[in-house]
Amino acid sequence: MFDIEKFNGPFIAGLMLLFGILEAFGGLYKNSKRTKDDWWIEIMSFVHASTVSKPMIVLITTFLMLQFFPQLENNYSHISLWYSLPLIMLVEDFIQYWYHRKAHEWKWLWNLHRPHHSSPEMGVLVTFRENIFYVILIPNIWFLAVMTYLGFGIAVAWSLALKYIVIVGAHSDARWDSWLYEHKYLHPLAWIIERTISTPATHFAHHGKSAKDGISNPNGNFSNLFFFWDILFGTALITRQYPLEFGIENDPKDHWSAHLYWPIIKSDKPNSDIGNGFKREKTTLKTPLRATVEPDKLYWWCSCGYSADQPFCDGAHNGSKMKPIKMQFDTAKKVSWCTCKLTKTPPFCDGAHKEIA
Repeated sequence: MFDIEKFNGPFIAGLMLLFGILEAFGGLYKNSKRTKDDWWIEIMSFVHASTVSKPMIVLITTFLMLQFFPQLENNYSHISLWYSLPLIMLVEDFIQYWYHRKAHEWKWLWNLHRPHHSSPEMGVLVTFRENIFYVILIPNIWFLAVMTYLGFGIAVAWSLALKYIVIVGAHSDARWDSWLYEHKYLHPLAWIIERTISTPATHFAHHGKSAKDGISNPNGNFSNLFFFWDILFGTALITRQYPLEFGIENDPKDHWSAHLYWPIIKSDKPNSDIGNGFKREKTTLKTPLRATVEPDKLYWWCSCGYSADQPFCDGAHNGSKMKPIKMQFDTAKKVSWCTCKLTKTPPFCDGAHKEIA
């Protein structure tokens, strides 16, 4: 069977080294915002994924396939690369889009995915910055292992090589796409590229700390390789700008070991989602907030009821399907913001709080 790791390992290492050098010349590491914990998370997660998790998935998959489907080993190796490569790339990336999206909607999966978003800045090492169990559960890795067993090893290798060029580049602070936006004659090309694959601008938006800046889209831009999944499923935001702040709102700064090994190791921070016994409490109120809104200012109304900044969002909805509602007004005026979350006309009060005992 084709050995994917021997083919892709050196390629990925070289790719990350190339982008890392570009980042170093750009001054990222000289003025880095990373803490010692951040470095440990990124180094350990990369080493663990490349030497333990992914090889283990390949070994387990191969063993199970040999036990139950021995007759299928390399059975499809005769199929042309021109057919197998685009099919594998599309199916694998489609699976990754939905797994990533659910990691922002299911609380337990979000807790595993949090390390990827806790970095205060972007860079090549953020690409593999994940909890070890999040990596083990990534379904498209198992899918690619099965495809390799069936004889599509060459197509899988090419698929991974092309994908890593895009996703490492999309996480890198080298920002290769900036030149597309600087020259007007390149804007049509930029329009095509940014709707086809993930770019630093579109993926940085996903890592932005808060949507309040009008650039970040932490509740969208989930795509890995093909950005058209976000276009197709309505989760895209394209601004051709880069957020100034990255990370998680109200980040308790968990220890690197809790990030990597939760739920086996829990955080010692009392206000952490991955802490021992931590549970968010509702912060809803019984009276609306009557306030004057400013023209052209973005307001994000909390719909989950857990924000400590009621009635506005502070990121407490992370790991749920509840998303804040964006509001913008043309003129200054008084509005009544709902704080009980029972209104049928969100984000405005409709008197529903009067029914609260």
